[in-house]
Amino acid sequence: MDIKQLTYFITIVEEGNITRAANKLHMAQPPLSNQLKLLEDELGTKLLERGARKVKLTDSGTILYKRAKNILEITKATAIEIEEFGKGVQGTLRLGTISSSGTVLLSNRVIDFNKKYPNIKFEIHEGNTYEVLEMINSGIIEVGIVRTPFNSQNLECLFLGSEPMIAVMNKDYDFTNDSDEILLKDLKDIPLIMYRRFEKILLSEFQKLDFEPNIFCMNDDVRTTMLWARAGLGIGIVPKAAVDLESMNDIKYKIINQDSLKTKIAAIWVKERYLSIAAKRFLEFFN
Repeated sequence: MDIKQLTYFITIVEEGNITRAANKLHMAQPPLSNQLKLLEDELGTKLLERGARKVKLTDSGTILYKRAKNILEITKATAIEIEEFGKGVQGTLRLGTISSSGTVLLSNRVIDFNKKYPNIKFEIHEGNTYEVLEMINSGIIEVGIVRTPFNSQNLECLFLGSEPMIAVMNKDYDFTNDSDEILLKDLKDIPLIMYRRFEKILLSEFQKLDFEPNIFCMNDDVRTTMLWARAGLGIGIVPKAAVDLESMNDIKYKIINQDSLKTKIAAIWVKERYLSIAAKRFLEFFN
């Protein structure tokens, strides 16, 4: 079993049949079929079920496919690392981020990182936490920046400290509580603008208080929540580090004093998947 055979096997699986795989690999079909047979003979097990139009992985084939992908990733990353070692630390870091992580990342972390490693470039992919998880599992990104809660199975995680949720509003919004902190019950009957990411958590907490919240707008992005709150349409509920509050002189906020609503930003990467030097150096600056 060698790298070339594993490449052939992965291509057959991902193309769905041997003919398409042979075309992609620019080779004839019989030699490709023969390489697959040699691989199955060597491992002593059937890897694929050949259907009329599409091949299907056996249980053994599923195991090999996952391992083969990792092996090829490590092989490619090793070649890049050796090349980088000779040239100094450089390359492109494929980073996935949620919209509410911008303030955290740009709070000296990326700036200081760039000063130390000016030859490392960034390829940023943005989405919500679930989309970032999908991107990291599919190999589109190396490192993801997400917010709790999330499913951390098969992931390595590096957490920052916990932060509270805040109620944000236009500075002229008529809200009678003058304190810097409020309780969730203080938001009863007030039009709320909520990021769907925290819908279940917030509704559960409101239910414990035995009242139905007045949800004026439910949306899919922290930025939308902030825009609607700035327009004076209601009070938005967001994590404190999600926005650069100091730069928004038309916004005021109050910390929601409730431990069950605290969240954390985390850097995540896949267990046992090889990380580039750029990714390793970035994680050193994250914590």
